[in-house]
Amino acid sequence: MYNKGKQISYFNGLNALRFFAAFFVVLHHAEQIRMKYDLFHLKEYSLFNNGGIAVMFFFVLSGFLITYLLMKEQNATHKISIKNFYVRRILRIWPLYYLLVIIGALLVPFTIKSIGYDYEMPYTFGEVFLYYLFFLPFCVNIIYGHHLLEPLWSIGVEEIFYIVWAPLIKFLKKNVLTVILSTIFIKLVFDMIVYFFELNGIIIRALGTLQFHAMAVGGLGAYCIFNNIINVSESRWFSLPVQIIILLFLFFRFCFANFLLENSLFFRFLFETPIFSNLVLMVIFAWLIINVSLNSKSIIKLNSKFLHWGGEISYGIYMYHMLVVFSIMLFFRNWLTGFSPVISTVAFYILLSGGVIGVSYLSKRFFENYFLKLKSR
Repeated sequence: MYNKGKQISYFNGLNALRFFAAFFVVLHHAEQIRMKYDLFHLKEYSLFNNGGIAVMFFFVLSGFLITYLLMKEQNATHKISIKNFYVRRILRIWPLYYLLVIIGALLVPFTIKSIGYDYEMPYTFGEVFLYYLFFLPFCVNIIYGHHLLEPLWSIGVEEIFYIVWAPLIKFLKKNVLTVILSTIFIKLVFDMIVYFFELNGIIIRALGTLQFHAMAVGGLGAYCIFNNIINVSESRWFSLPVQIIILLFLFFRFCFANFLLENSLFFRFLFETPIFSNLVLMVIFAWLIINVSLNSKSIIKLNSKFLHWGGEISYGIYMYHMLVVFSIMLFFRNWLTGFSPVISTVAFYILLSGGVIGVSYLSKRFFENYFLKLKSR
């Protein structure tokens, strides 16, 4: 029997979702830094506090795509080339990752010191070199706190996941579902133990950042699609009423969470219950990925050429945005303080959007694409 789920070559709309998620991270850090530098800011509004859950979405999306592609390769060739999988990931992730490490941990501190700007990095290059070399940037965040390269923590989490996940799918191909469910279960048990026993320490916190269960939830969505367990066009879970309910939930979660938390016990339970709330969001994100990309009756269509293009440079947007925000603070802070809050905010976001998109585009075209073209070899 023909299984359409095993023959999907492209998932529509996911680049647009990448673009939106990347900009939620940008908004989060932009307002955080404006607040730090005593500029007018919008940090009290929920829309500007979604960086963490946007990164969670990236994890779910990564798990979905990687798991699907691995199962598809296994089905088509009766094997998975671990070497080729690693090479593809290396060519996509490593060049920009290590470029940012060199810029953010070496060149920027040197430049700041040379021009006499009043800013002190929380670490030296020698102190963090090995953490970044072996994809443990989340340890830098835990030890040294907020800093220019803070967003790189999620790249380390994804790289560790990739190293483990491909061999598991290859060698346990008959037990993929067990692997996925076990990963979710083990991480949830770990989180519950940490929470209820109030465990702390660098190792515990580092392990807590490894959100493998988010990627496994995405993998579970891919497994269901690949094996035709979910028939999107006929499932009630993707019907119009369910779409409206879930999309409204996401809208209020992203835009009005603070207000709802202050005024509703129900939403406090839904949004702030330890472990449970995050798991609900992960499942909803997996649903969103499937609905946008595979549901012909989806009420949201994300096939805009601009959004697709934005998704193609979203890795750069995510990686460069802290450097752009810092540059704006360095060169335009005094200028921005001379305007009213509204004018200052508009000017700030014009500079930020133009800077982040421009740098990301140039990086993709003249740097990242060079390595991506090597994939075909």
